[in-house]
Formats: sequence, C-alpha cells, structure tokens
Amino acid sequence: MYLYVFLMADGLNTTYLTLGGYVDVHKYGYIYFVFMLTIFIFIICSNSVIVYLICVHRSLHEPMYIFIAALLMNSVLFSTTFYPKLLIDFLSEKQIISYPFCIFQSFLYYSFGGSEFLLLTAMSFDRYVCICKPLQYPTIMRTATLKLILVLAWLLPACELVGSALLATRLKLCKFLLSKRFYCDFYSVAKLTCGDTKVIQVYGFFVLINLIFIPIFFILFTYTKILIIILKSSKNEKKKALQTCLPHLLALINFSILSGFDIIKVRVETSIPQMTNLILNFLLISCSFVFNPIIYGLKMKEISKQIKSLLCQDKVN
Repeated sequence: MYLYVFLMADGLNTTYLTLGGYVDVHKYGYIYFVFMLTIFIFIICSNSVIVYLICVHRSLHEPMYIFIAALLMNSVLFSTTFYPKLLIDFLSEKQIISYPFCIFQSFLYYSFGGSEFLLLTAMSFDRYVCICKPLQYPTIMRTATLKLILVLAWLLPACELVGSALLATRLKLCKFLLSKRFYCDFYSVAKLTCGDTKVIQVYGFFVLINLIFIPIFFILFTYTKILIIILKSSKNEKKKALQTCLPHLLALINFSILSGFDIIKVRVETSIPQMTNLILNFLLISCSFVFNPIIYGLKMKEISKQIKSLLCQDKVN
C-alpha cells in the first residue's frame, strides 16, 4: 500500500505519499547521499561566495551585480526546497512525504522557480536600459526602482501560488504514489486525485503564463533590441556588450531548457526507464544551480577579479 497514516497526538491523521522516483535506494543509498551532498555543498558555497563578494565590495554595488547576487541567492533558497529532503530519503527505509509538506514543497518549488524567471527578466531589462538607453540609465535604474523590482520578483510568484496551494489542499486523493518523482509539484499531486481538477489546471496555466511565458517573451524582446544596437556599434562596444550579456543569456537558456523539459515531462506520460528518469531529475535540480556561479564567476570580469583576489588572500594567510 502507498498510503501511510500516522496518528498524531491531537488525534488527527496525516496522509503520506510515496515518492516513486528513486531507484535501488537500499542498494545505492549511501552513494546517492555522498554524491548529492557534495553537489549541495558546492551549490551553497559557490553561490554564497559570489553573493558575499558582491555585498562587501563597493565596486560591485551596481544594479547588474545586485541582480546577479539576487539570482544566486534565489538558487540557494530554491535548492533548499528539495535537497535536505532528498538527502534524508537516501538514508531512509521508506521514501515518503506527508501531504501537507508535499503541498508546501510544491509551493516553494514553483515560487522560487517563478522568481528565477522574473530575476532573469529584471537582468535583461537592466542590460536593455544600459545598452539601448545609456543616458537614461541612472534615472531609470535608481535604488528605489531596484528594491521594488527585487521585492516583486519574490513576492509576485509567492502571492500567485498561494491560490494553487489552497486549491490543492481541497483535492481528494485517490492514489498515493508520486510516480517517477522524488519531489512534489502541483501537477503531479493533481494527477493523484479522483475529483474534478479543471479549476487547478486552469489556474496553473494562468500562473504558467504569468511567471514563464510573459517573462520569456519580454526577455526575447529586450535582447532583440540589444542585438540591433550591438550590430550597429563599434567592435570595442560589441565586445563589452557581449561580455555583460552572454552570461545572462547562458543562464536564461540553461534554466529555460531545464524548466521546459520538466514541464513537458510531468505532463506527458512517457515510458522513460526508471534509472534514466532518475538521472534526468538529478540534472534538473542540479545543473542550473551549479552552472550559474561558474558562468558568472568566470565570465563577469569584476566578479572573477574579486574571486582571484580572495583566493590569493587565502593562500597568503
């Protein structure tokens, strides 16, 4: 049976769901644990180091770098929504999750995912103003504007997804196995119900448009404008523009491909082998968080310089 009920002290029953995305946990649990713990530590440390450098160095207190710090901090928060539970599951006999926590994890997963797209959108807007409207840049990208953008990037997804969470709590479960998943999402949970899920599906589509499609269209618009300006610029200006835009584009492409694949995979019934599915899920929750600090640390000249300075200082000490 895939339903586990634990009798609480107050007499209430809690429904547990089985996470069916694991493969041979009893056999390879410790190997999975060490591998994913190493990745998790790298994600926390690499992202946090760059955020720290941006915070302490005044030369990096510019909108472009502040957006990078926000994006990397979001990566840290995003990764903590599933890595701790993932590590616990590798060492547990049963890979289960309580239904309330499953809803909460789904909320955080989509909320931080939405924030990631909105922060990438803010970064593209910043580059657009800087390259296409350089004389207006100080006026448009003021401190107050910057703070407002950052607040909205985290607040809007959370507010929209509260509705999904509330709708999900009202669903009646008839199945208790999250097939081929080791973390929760609203769509997978909705597939376990036996009632009418049209409302949550329509609302989910509305959220999808607001948090993914509209930001992507806006980003494409801004980078099209940037490309037009770059093509008309001198060789020196082209090089400078590419140095600041390329890392953002790579981060956007990487996260968009991973998110798009996850959205399609969870909605389309496929006969992917269990081990292949496990590897794909690992890539989905690792690549972007590992890739971003590397690309920004190597490709952004000022950040790279501060990292080298920090490493040299450690060696001297």
